[in-house]
Amino acid sequence: MDLEVITNILYATIRTGTPLLLVALGEMVCEKSGTLNLGQEGMMLLGAVAGFITMYQCDNLLIGFSVAALVGIMASLVFAFVALNLNASQVAAGLALTIFGTGLSAFLGADYEGKTINALPTLAIAGFEHIPVLGKALFSQDAIVYLSWALVLGAYLFFKHHRAGLAVRAIGESPGVGNNLGLPVMRTRYLAVMFGGALAGIAGAYLSLAYTPLWTQNMTSGRGWIALALVVFASWRIERVMLGAYLFGFASIMHLVAQAFGLAIDSNLLAMLPYGATLIVLIMLSKNKQKLKMYEPMWLGKPWHKGH
Repeated sequence: MDLEVITNILYATIRTGTPLLLVALGEMVCEKSGTLNLGQEGMMLLGAVAGFITMYQCDNLLIGFSVAALVGIMASLVFAFVALNLNASQVAAGLALTIFGTGLSAFLGADYEGKTINALPTLAIAGFEHIPVLGKALFSQDAIVYLSWALVLGAYLFFKHHRAGLAVRAIGESPGVGNNLGLPVMRTRYLAVMFGGALAGIAGAYLSLAYTPLWTQNMTSGRGWIALALVVFASWRIERVMLGAYLFGFASIMHLVAQAFGLAIDSNLLAMLPYGATLIVLIMLSKNKQKLKMYEPMWLGKPWHKGH
């Protein structure tokens, strides 16, 4: 296998892992505030269809991604009101959002099936893109890939060194104690949920505006669920989310790797790898529940109201 093949595999791994990284990062921030949102798949689909329709009508990628983020935020606000204000089950509210988003996206995108748009262009960094092996993978990506790296760094610094990040973590561990200390529990949780919704919308739009680029029904193919498992796999740590996203991205392009090695493996079997890897990871994690509890926010998924 020559260097060009390795370069293309690394390049494809990063592109494939980017939507997973975005939605998983948003969900991690959400969960660090103690809120479990299982509606990532639905918000991704809504972002994908909203971004594609906007781009098709306006021919402006910035507006397309902005609308996708806004749609993700609006969907997350519905979840936040039901789960946080009405104290409904966060699991049920998230599942309802996924079902709603799947159905609504299919309805809105029915007239756009098979239509094409101009894809998000790559932004090669002059002088670096020709570096052997890593040049194309790291320095010839599109703007959303670079944005995802900036968001990872920003989130890491936010939770490690910023007082607001420490407040989010404190609320996730015990919102009652946080409230007694004067922390704005509900506002913080709302902002965390909205951040997760915005990234889910952008992740969905990345699929329809850059990765494919076209709209097809259920085009996320379960990536929202994989991202949820990825947060647990990463033990709610920012740096491990990035690594996990690219590992799952690599599993998703195993058909390219098999072709590079000349392996005759059924394509349907290879398509199962990301989901099989998800199951394996969850089974492995379930065997060490004590270690998992060390990193999981103590109030994750539990209802809370002032005076609780």
